Amino acid sequence: MRENEKKRTVVETVLIVLVLLSVIRQFFLGSYHNMFLGILTLFLFMVPQLIEQTIGVTIPVGLKTVILIFIFSAEILGEINAFYIKIPIWDTILHTTNGFLMAAIGFALIDLFNRSEKFSLKMSPYFVAFVAFCFSMTVGVVWEFFEFGMDWFFYTDMQKDWILPAISSVKLDPAGSNEPVKVAVESVVINGEEWNLGGYLDIGIVDTMKDLIVNFIGALVFSGIGIVYLKQRGKGRLASALIPQVKDQREKKDE
Repeated sequence: MRENEKKRTVVETVLIVLVLLSVIRQFFLGSYHNMFLGILTLFLFMVPQLIEQTIGVTIPVGLKTVILIFIFSAEILGEINAFYIKIPIWDTILHTTNGFLMAAIGFALIDLFNRSEKFSLKMSPYFVAFVAFCFSMTVGVVWEFFEFGMDWFFYTDMQKDWILPAISSVKLDPAGSNEPVKVAVESVVINGEEWNLGGYLDIGIVDTMKDLIVNFIGALVFSGIGIVYLKQRGKGRLASALIPQVKDQREKKDE
């Protein structure tokens, strides 16, 4: 455990140094928006510790490391260094990881209630995993609401657009029936100017659905790990390294 803690400390220290260097660089470049994102990243790095103190759980070293790398990958690499544009699957990777992480947090919350003496209701491992899965999906949906709101009101394009080579719509049916008509699209005209994009410019719908699908996959994978964990109660090494555990009274007194 101490060796793992040292590794986490090294990873955390390296990430903090990289963020600080990024903040300084953005300051000299005059990019104050990116500088703010870097400062925000430093605050987000404190989230695991706040979760431990607030809800009374111990977050394993493995999960803490994943959370820190996720935050760094999303803010510093994704936003500031434009990995979302440079690496097309970057957003997909992060949304899959997000579904996994949110399921872990939801799992810890439900397991905390399930093991508390204040509650007489005891839930089966399958039900706990199902609630954790639903929690993760809810967070994913709320985030997509946020992305849509930012794009709609502030024109940020958080919902990245996709180029579709063909579209199918009942609106194109000359007979006015409910039969979809498929049309290949090679170029579009915007304000009288022709853009050879190689297809139709989709406004966020494909990106939103893709994000929710990979969030679903991440949440589903963690829910499966959670079921194994509850049935074996901490015997599995993989599950124990990823699932937050409820602090016992002795741990709380020591703190």
